[in-house]
Amino acid sequence: MSIDLYRIPVKQVQGIRGKKPEELLALGISSVGELLDYYPFRYEDYTLRDLTEVKDGDKVTVQASIAGMPQVHMYGRIKSRLTCKVMVDRLFISAVWFNRHYMKDQLQPGTEIVLTGKWDQKRLQLTVSESELPGKGTTQTGTLQPVYSLTGAIPQKWMRQTLKQAVAQYGDLIPEVLPRELLDKYELMPRKQAVALLHLPGSMQDGLLARKRMVFEELFLFQLKMQAYRALNHDRADGVAHALDLPAVRAFVRALPFKLTASQKQVLAEILHDLQQPYCMNRLLQGDVGAGKTVVAAASLFAVVKAGGQGALMVPTEILAEQHKRSLERLYEPYGIQVSLLTGSLTDRQRRDVLASLQMGMIDVVVGTHALIQEDVYFRSLGLVVTDEQHRFGVNQRSILRRKGMNPDVLTMTATPIPRTLAITAFGDMDVSTLRELPKGRKPIKTYAVTHDMLERVLGFIRREVNEGRQAYVICPLIEESEKLDVQNAIDVHAQLQFAFPEYRVALLHGRMPAAEKDEVMRSFSANETQVLVSTTVIEVGVDVPNATLMVVYDAHRFGLSQLHQLRGRVGRGEHQSFCVLIADPKNEVGKQRMKAMTDTNDGFEIARRDLELRGPGDFFGTKQSGLPDFRLADMVTDFEVMEQARDEAAALVRQPGFWTDAAYIKQREFLQREHIFDSELLD
Repeated sequence: MSIDLYRIPVKQVQGIRGKKPEELLALGISSVGELLDYYPFRYEDYTLRDLTEVKDGDKVTVQASIAGMPQVHMYGRIKSRLTCKVMVDRLFISAVWFNRHYMKDQLQPGTEIVLTGKWDQKRLQLTVSESELPGKGTTQTGTLQPVYSLTGAIPQKWMRQTLKQAVAQYGDLIPEVLPRELLDKYELMPRKQAVALLHLPGSMQDGLLARKRMVFEELFLFQLKMQAYRALNHDRADGVAHALDLPAVRAFVRALPFKLTASQKQVLAEILHDLQQPYCMNRLLQGDVGAGKTVVAAASLFAVVKAGGQGALMVPTEILAEQHKRSLERLYEPYGIQVSLLTGSLTDRQRRDVLASLQMGMIDVVVGTHALIQEDVYFRSLGLVVTDEQHRFGVNQRSILRRKGMNPDVLTMTATPIPRTLAITAFGDMDVSTLRELPKGRKPIKTYAVTHDMLERVLGFIRREVNEGRQAYVICPLIEESEKLDVQNAIDVHAQLQFAFPEYRVALLHGRMPAAEKDEVMRSFSANETQVLVSTTVIEVGVDVPNATLMVVYDAHRFGLSQLHQLRGRVGRGEHQSFCVLIADPKNEVGKQRMKAMTDTNDGFEIARRDLELRGPGDFFGTKQSGLPDFRLADMVTDFEVMEQARDEAAALVRQPGFWTDAAYIKQREFLQREHIFDSELLD
């Protein structure tokens, strides 16, 4: 019988005494298993180096000999600078310690010392972070030392020593969790060896091989959980098998004022197939800006309403909710389908009327913001929930809306094209549909990156477009002036453009305005009564004005790539050539790369890939509530190939009948049991 290391209190490790168990608890460590799982995030290399081969600014460890008398300069009562001349090989350099004046007496001429610090090539100076004198306890010279993410109460040295002790005491009891065939196929070391080498690497190569093994394990177990959930629940008859009137849906599609693309037809067929099954649909619909996701959602909602159900469309902003309501009303008018709006700005009376009508089934489709998930909202027969720009809603918000029906089908949409890697990670329990092509007739948007000193030319560009009867958006990162940030704000830019264009109507739109005022601004812009709209990113998502052909973004380097791509997607919706002008003076390389990516390509999937590289997955959605897993070692950008291997292997394993019964897979089944996969709870 194997010993469960997660049941052994951490204080059983020799050397963990006094307050240390409490301090470890602050890091989420209460058991030996959790301690061994607390991996370093990098390594310090204490290998001795030759200074002539070291780059300026690099961290280096050198063997030196004290060659002069140390000098101490005090700054106030506490701060100090200790300087001493030392000889490294044949090089005479200065070694500098800050706030270590007490070391002065140890630095006797002729004494050998090992110094680690930052090398300044120009000054021939080493700023010392660590130093070791021979014969003064344990040495780390010539080794690779792990660096852990720690609170101030726990020093690195203590943590290193403690984990060394934990590996010595319990390393042989670490159980294997990967199937034997995967260890052989991918040439992965045993788990006990990998854990030991992560904490005590003999070389960087050891650390990399150990990391490779543990990254595969982490991603494989995550995917095993997702694939097992799908295998156990895909045939579960807990949803509603809608009796769809397919001829009516086909007639609805034929009557649309435009032809669906092949991609839209394919995705709609996938959704209609799901709606007819007895299990709950859980599908992600992703597509580039302007790829036509809304019309696919409209046809899906139409199908459910015609089958006797109700539909809900949840969007992140009131402006978008109102726009979707108008669009759906136009499409559904010939069919007598009732569409209503439920947002926070309704009066009490209006809200009561909508809630009563929903409960009685008099409303077929409701469009709303997070107001849809409040406790007093009830449906008579909610059949399909569509969430637009789904990454803007937290996991909990989406699941609350889903619980308002008898396990309704769920379609989540995003115009932030998610790289396949991220989609299969974050939405491993979902089917992913992708709209790849844009509707015919769409001209690619021409994008230019310019600096602030070219503003006069940008104003001339705006004047040219408006004189030809077109309209322009001007986007600013802030509403009002900020003392902390030197960036353009919408109120100032609005005033400047009113002065620059007295012959045009220039309007202002931002999130703090009352809903009625925002509606009027958008109505006026849609009707071309306003020629230039100055706005914050409140118009980032979904606003559709075909006559707008110019998007100008101030301080564009302050936005993420996917956000800039969303903003650019507000133009290019009509027959005329459209343009996007990004005004930016990026101070760093990342900002420059963002501008280059935007001018290089209009492909949202390529933009998303580059955004992921520049920002990392945690920031990609702009929210911690995105439902993304928080891996200890794996990185969704650099480890994407391993992620795909892990997904394929997990899917293949759960398809084997023997997986659910054979003794060889008992460890994997125990893992699934701990993760409550057999409890029939819906994952989110």
